[in-house]
Amino acid sequence: MSRVGETPSPPVERLLDQARGGDGAALGLLLQRYHNYLSLLARVQIGRRIQAKVDVSDVLQDVSLEVHRRIGGFRGGSEGEFLAWMRQILGGVLADQIRRYLGAKRRDVRLERELGEDLDRSSRAMAGPLAAVGSSPSARASRREQAVILADAINGLPPDYREVIILRQLEGLSFPEVAERMERTQDSVKNLWARALARLRRGLEALDGD
Repeated sequence: MSRVGETPSPPVERLLDQARGGDGAALGLLLQRYHNYLSLLARVQIGRRIQAKVDVSDVLQDVSLEVHRRIGGFRGGSEGEFLAWMRQILGGVLADQIRRYLGAKRRDVRLERELGEDLDRSSRAMAGPLAAVGSSPSARASRREQAVILADAINGLPPDYREVIILRQLEGLSFPEVAERMERTQDSVKNLWARALARLRRGLEALDGD
């Protein structure tokens, strides 16, 4: 349900048809709709693999350019198919970033395949935090990919809350590892994590009520 005064967002299927037909505005709406989702997936992979200051915004800019270049060849018609297609593109872009970071000159097809599989697993695993905060599937969740709903909710968290959720829930770090990464005590991290889950629950409930 849209808020009063807001224009309802067009269905994904309609936007995909328009984007394939060369409608740049429709493709822009799609990329905007899934920006948080792609950003979260990119951040998790960068954190797991190189823990370097690779700019997620640069990664997403490259993904956007590839999506614009290749959208005419996309043959799917659903949100799930479009997300899988964009994850494949994201995997290729991340592989190029990692290759440059490591100083490798040749394209690594195996790395691209591994990244693609990791991105697929990460996307599926995003349902875990939804269960952890007690969010039950609603009519809204049944219409949208749960990973996209979670990414939007995480993006709305304060920075420290967002960080602890990503490190603990999505990167799968232990509390000692999270404490080291965030330069906090373990007790501080555990308390922060509990508060972050509570805030995430409220954010998901608010999205459900939209």
